[in-house]
Amino acid sequence: MPLHIIREDITRMPVDAIVAAGSARPGTPAPTGGVNGSIHKKAGAGLLTALRRLGGIRAGGATLTEGYDLPCRYVIHTAGPKWQGGSHGEERQLRACYASALALAARKQLASIAFPLISSGKYGYPKAEALRVAVSAIRGFLRDHDMTVYLVVYDKEAFLAGSALVADVTQFIDQHYVDERYVPRSRREEDWAFERFAGAEEADRTEESDALCMEACSATEVKTAPVEEAPAPCMPKMMASAPAPGAVPPGLARRLHQLDEGFADMLLRLIDERGMKDSVCYRRANVDRKLFSKIKNVPGYTPKKSTAAAFCVALELPLAETEELLARAGYALSRANMFDVILEYFISKGCYDVDAINQVLFVYDQPLLGSNVG
Repeated sequence: MPLHIIREDITRMPVDAIVAAGSARPGTPAPTGGVNGSIHKKAGAGLLTALRRLGGIRAGGATLTEGYDLPCRYVIHTAGPKWQGGSHGEERQLRACYASALALAARKQLASIAFPLISSGKYGYPKAEALRVAVSAIRGFLRDHDMTVYLVVYDKEAFLAGSALVADVTQFIDQHYVDERYVPRSRREEDWAFERFAGAEEADRTEESDALCMEACSATEVKTAPVEEAPAPCMPKMMASAPAPGAVPPGLARRLHQLDEGFADMLLRLIDERGMKDSVCYRRANVDRKLFSKIKNVPGYTPKKSTAAAFCVALELPLAETEELLARAGYALSRANMFDVILEYFISKGCYDVDAINQVLFVYDQPLLGSNVG
């Protein structure tokens, strides 16, 4: 059900179906360039023969053939529009390409499908616009269907085309990202480090005292006596009062019974407090229904950080609550982590569009929100 944006060769995708954008009507030459040409080349001659037998495709339509020598089961063929300035119904036709292909995949009960960025090659559709239409059309379909959809791209050009947003994020990163090799300490951190050092010194002195005590005990002559009346050896107080092997110290037992609310419990509570349905939340988070069910029903299950963060975005949590929910899964936000800084940027701007965030994360080669399994 999630939308994955990945950098990959679409002909290598082991999905139920990949989409080829080209009509190949009878009498037209075999496609040779671009993504469509690569698909036909790797599928073998049978793909072109089957498509011509079907009579080609009209713009915005879709038809299906076998995958032949490709790792996918099927190829769904569609014909994207040529860019003519944007005033000749290009967006409507491009949306129809995605809608027709997805509807056909749903009728065939396919679980996964991979798209190229249709019409953004030799047909000249501006890449940023082609990306916007693709994400919007796919997201609209996923609101009512369970299917894993991949948007496969070769490079970052389409994402960098929206340079105003990327430039703004880049500036924020420059101001806030801290190289992990050097993190300047605050006064509080310095105090904490000093206290820890002082505590370590005290522990060393205690160990030294205990060692001397044990040495003295071993040097002391002890008279022979019945076993049951043997005097207890000289031991440090902490060792003498240690619990039996396998026993849980009373203090630790109390703490274990007073654990804070876990990630799943807090997540479900926040969903209820906002009057949101579970399905709305995990769809907004770009998370698969099965994964959400695992988080909800498997005691102690902890999702990946990108998944936990996706729920923070879906619930539109402010930064403080985001940090709290992440902490329940054992994570924290760090200025030494690029993913964290980008997430902080969008939350601080009040932008909770998972697709917009994922496009920027993609540019910086970071994990995408929600779309990773786990």
